[in-house]
Amino acid sequence: MKQVQSRITLVGAGPGDPDLLTIKGQKAVRSANVILYDALVNEELLELAPAAKKIFVGKRKGFKALGQDEINRLIVSEALKNGHVVRLKGGDSFVFGRGYEELNYAQLLGIPVEVVPGISSSIAVPALAGIPVTHRGSANGFYVLTAVLADGCLNPELRLAAQTNATVVILMGLSQLKNIAGIYEETGKGQTSVAVVSNGSLPQQKSVTGTVETIVELVEQQRIKAPAVIVIGEVVKLAAESNAIGIIHQLLN
Repeated sequence: MKQVQSRITLVGAGPGDPDLLTIKGQKAVRSANVILYDALVNEELLELAPAAKKIFVGKRKGFKALGQDEINRLIVSEALKNGHVVRLKGGDSFVFGRGYEELNYAQLLGIPVEVVPGISSSIAVPALAGIPVTHRGSANGFYVLTAVLADGCLNPELRLAAQTNATVVILMGLSQLKNIAGIYEETGKGQTSVAVVSNGSLPQQKSVTGTVETIVELVEQQRIKAPAVIVIGEVVKLAAESNAIGIIHQLLN
């Protein structure tokens, strides 16, 4: 009997568009015996490994297929039984993806783990909406924050970020948009520009821009749904300027 070579590869699948999976990530998926994938992974990527066993372990608001401890154990057990396991996560597995927890658990049990970074939605989705997270004269840096902590409380670092001039990118925060806007208004930044980009990189990508004071109503009017990335800062205005230049160019030509 051939001995199973147990190994695990943590692969970041990018923000949604299957073409944004890296070449190295593609090679890993093609060689997988088992793929454990999340809710934000584009299922077209599973077609790269038609013979592999596929296990959905994702979660959405109000629904969780498996808890993190169960996922950790499942990754290891599948590697021991079947060989190469690819843990496929949306975005990058080390940006609010709990990838390190899975890496650490497997390594403690002596199973080799390789990390294949993914394109993070925190940078890619704003870019696809025409928003640079940094720009000379507008933003010299940026924060990437989750809206809530593990206990469900609003992330206190939002208040610290709101006191700076940096671009603030918030993931998994659409349901907390009203509270986030309230923090900025308390800081006297009600006129700060905000963009909410839904389904970034996918054909149904939709962007809404406004100010801290108007964004909640605009999101409700436009029926913006999760997954969405929130971008707060002066750089949001650059997308509108770029669009305006593009329209003028089209009219002149």
